[in-house]
Amino acid sequence: MQIIENKTDYVYIAEETLREFLEAVFIKLQVPQQDARIITDVLITADLKGIDTHGIQRLLIYYDRIKKGIYNPITKIDEIKNTPTTAVLDGNYGMGHVIAYKAMNLAIQKAKKYGLGAVAVRNSTHFGIAGYYSQMAIKEGCIGITTTNATPAVPPTNGIEPMLGTNPLTAGVPTDEDFPFLLDCATSIIQKGKIELYSRNNKDIPEGVVLNEHGLSETDPNKILDQLREKKVALLPIGANGTNPSGYKGYGYSTLVEILSSALQEGVFLKDTEGVIENGKKRLKVGHFFLAINIENFISIDRFKTISGTILRTLRSSKKLPGKKQIYTAGEKEHGTQVKRKKLGIPINKSIQSDIIKIKNELHLNHFKFPF
Repeated sequence: MQIIENKTDYVYIAEETLREFLEAVFIKLQVPQQDARIITDVLITADLKGIDTHGIQRLLIYYDRIKKGIYNPITKIDEIKNTPTTAVLDGNYGMGHVIAYKAMNLAIQKAKKYGLGAVAVRNSTHFGIAGYYSQMAIKEGCIGITTTNATPAVPPTNGIEPMLGTNPLTAGVPTDEDFPFLLDCATSIIQKGKIELYSRNNKDIPEGVVLNEHGLSETDPNKILDQLREKKVALLPIGANGTNPSGYKGYGYSTLVEILSSALQEGVFLKDTEGVIENGKKRLKVGHFFLAINIENFISIDRFKTISGTILRTLRSSKKLPGKKQIYTAGEKEHGTQVKRKKLGIPINKSIQSDIIKIKNELHLNHFKFPF
């Protein structure tokens, strides 16, 4: 196993080493090997793209929730309804990555046959980066759209009470470039995983993105994480608060995601995503929605890629602000980060190093040798 490190606060570990470790952890937790590989690939893809909030940083959370019985390690998916172009699935509190992977696969199969495929999912769990599933569709010559709701952290415009999740609205399309157009972001200015990352790196949150119950800005990530649990702070939606003329935009998109991720499948919504007690166990469940659009039903895939690629290149070549060297399109920075990390390894900070040591020791995975 190749290990790459430097002398900063980070240790760089080769992708394959982390893959082996993550897969071994999930298998030890009774996740079937095939499912463990899916979960691992979602997490590693996030880290390779530089979306560190949803990579190995999430491992301890999944580890704890599986051990507490909040998530079922063996994922059983029930088909509630199925038509030529649509389906509703029940994930039975299994591993969200596996549920989402199979749901988007089903959407793609339907799109390939009928032009469009839409799958709604209920009783699922956190599924990692939403862009992973949109990219699955891209690889099959489709446009991919993914949504999920989440535990309340965001208030409605003119409100201060957390009601909506950070609810990503994710879309991706293939291009003729080395990377697709892939927009994967929350409908809030910042999301909880990024706050956790700030906390791990001992950095303050920027002003104006998190408000306390008195409407004042909070910047201490540790305080914010504590107060999120107590519902004493809220993450502002894209466009900021109600005093900003554009504050309604993120709120509106987040509400759309909430509806798509709950109403089509009769799933939980708003505050019910905080957890419900069923059969004596607390369940943290969410819903998802997946849409695949087969491009060949409209235009040849090659022509589509040429047009979409031309649009992106034209945007990047437009006039820049004074002092700015480059204009980016969605997915470009992540592609650049992936190229670098494939060579250098994935950076693991001291906080995540502690998580790895804890899990490695508790699961007796001591044959994995890390430089910390």
